[in-house]
Amino acid sequence: MAVIEAQNLTKVYDGKVRAVDSVSLEVFESEIFGFLGPNGAGKTTLIHMLCTLLKPTSGVAKVSGYDVAKEPDLVRKSIGIVFQDPSLDENLTGRENMDFHGRLYGMATGEIKERITELLKMVELEDKADRLVKTYSGGMRRRLEIARGLMHHPKVLFLDEPTLGLDPQTRRHIWDYIRELNRRERVTIFLTTHYMDEADSLCNRVAIIDYGKIIACDEPKHLKDLLGGDIIELKVAGKADALASAFKENQAVRAVKTAEGTLCLTVYDAAKMIPQVLELAESLEVEVNSVDLHRPTLDDVFLTYTGRRIREEETSPMERMRLLMKR
Repeated sequence: MAVIEAQNLTKVYDGKVRAVDSVSLEVFESEIFGFLGPNGAGKTTLIHMLCTLLKPTSGVAKVSGYDVAKEPDLVRKSIGIVFQDPSLDENLTGRENMDFHGRLYGMATGEIKERITELLKMVELEDKADRLVKTYSGGMRRRLEIARGLMHHPKVLFLDEPTLGLDPQTRRHIWDYIRELNRRERVTIFLTTHYMDEADSLCNRVAIIDYGKIIACDEPKHLKDLLGGDIIELKVAGKADALASAFKENQAVRAVKTAEGTLCLTVYDAAKMIPQVLELAESLEVEVNSVDLHRPTLDDVFLTYTGRRIREEETSPMERMRLLMKR
């Protein structure tokens, strides 16, 4: 059963900038659905439309069966959201932040107390509940925000870049909490991210978005399997295009992509192909600085569809400011 439905959802700014361009998708009950794309791809704009924070320019979207444009109050009652930017009151304790959220949703006092105890235990913050949030680490704040978003038993929890700015170890701990919340609460989770490993590890299905359009949508494994074979990645000094052209004539090479001095070859038998690759590079007088062999990743999927890598996208000034604020 689809909990989120969107048909040709579009958001245009200033009459010309299409932040989200005719997006259609379905998100099913109790799944973790990932929206993967670089900064500026339209991820946050889409999530803001689904959460009723922005009005669509055109198209239709329903969340929990309610139209986001016509029934915004009913949508809001059925969802929880963890924003990309910090939204906790730092001068309140963790417990007080949770209590305030429950009161805003009209929960009974007894239910609020019971729910706070249950959720703080789930995210391992019960012993920090009465400390001021200003004393929390970045990871603790994120865990509290996730728990707060579940206070009122939402059907859908939106997580907008939930691990942005966190160190790798803390990020993985957040992943564990998200999996446990999804399992225990049976809540549908809609997650935006530009981290390939996050989407690959957490999500049942992933939609890849670029310049406001969905360019692929499937289970992470299926998306990677579509590429077929292995990836040989060469870092070269000059003449990458000449080497790429030569490989396009080779029947053993399924696909060839170049990006910023890197040549990526999709092949079936990489171990046998590597000597041939190096011989051809030498014959064309192309200097190879390094060779990497790996199974396809979601980054390779993005490269195949767009001709560039997600990690090449520069961090925006606003994101750099967010990261500094979290430290």
